[in-house]
Amino acid sequence: MADSSQPASGAVVWMDLTVPQADRVRDFYAAVTGWQVQPVPMDGYDDYAMVPPETQQAVAGICHARGANAGLPPQWLIYITVADLDESLRRCRELGGEVVFGPRPLGQGRFAVIRDPAGAVAAVYEEKQ
Repeated sequence: MADSSQPASGAVVWMDLTVPQADRVRDFYAAVTGWQVQPVPMDGYDDYAMVPPETQQAVAGICHARGANAGLPPQWLIYITVADLDESLRRCRELGGEVVFGPRPLGQGRFAVIRDPAGAVAAVYEEKQ
């Protein structure tokens, strides 16, 4: 039986927006959506976790396009869990996609950003077992 504390493979588990002016964009989304801002310490600056009103659970990140995030595209990026990141990246390439960033560590796992044959991007994430 699967461990219920880990999301199922194929689940969308997060979304990030990485942009040059994260402070300005953070304030925009806070004003438009009512999200509360939680600073996330990085290497000498803060990125931001965005939390809906009346909750304690962050639903998205707004990040500066610098440091480890400098190569990420400036668009909302969904993170999809996969059982085996290396196999997913192999299949991506085999089916006409492209790995545009990573793989690299993230939290309790690692991820990569892929571009599908139509040009859309998504992140695929494998949590350590």
